[in-house]
Amino acid sequence: MADGARLTTTETVYEAGSWLFTVRDPYDERDEVILVPCEDDEEPVRGDDGARSDGGAATGDGDPTDRGVEAWVNRCTHEAQRLDRGFGAAIRDGQVVCPKHGSMFDACSGYCDNGEAADTTLVSVEVAVEDGAVYLTDEDYDFVHEGSIEDGESDVNDAGTDERDEGESDEDDDDDMPSSTSHIGF
Repeated sequence: MADGARLTTTETVYEAGSWLFTVRDPYDERDEVILVPCEDDEEPVRGDDGARSDGGAATGDGDPTDRGVEAWVNRCTHEAQRLDRGFGAAIRDGQVVCPKHGSMFDACSGYCDNGEAADTTLVSVEVAVEDGAVYLTDEDYDFVHEGSIEDGESDVNDAGTDERDEGESDEDDDDDMPSSTSHIGF
């Protein structure tokens, strides 16, 4: 069995088109990662250290449940725009589309050859597929939870205690206003 946290199944990634999860990076900061389907028929080029040149993970031993998936930090290389804003990454013809400027990144290699992010590559996160399950195997990241960073935010700190002031209710936290306007387009 693959070492690392079990994330989801390849079937889920293929059915949904992408799968978002939150990790802790080497600096103990939270970051988001997306899993995307990868149906690359070409054998990846491997470097002297055995790592794939495209940053990806092996897709198994030919078992049909071991369909390929790749994991990328959920950020466009151009302006740190989130590729999946909580409702799935836009994917067209095997490419992840940046929702801000339309740059398209190959789902298998992470490389972009057009738009504002041309000649850049998404930051890869190592995963492994075994018996249809996807595992986080990148030693630089620790799995936190499924979904976006915001999906896991709560008023409970890491020690498990409630950080709200006495008498403050959940209703005080909801002002019906967006926390950001960065998602608004004109």
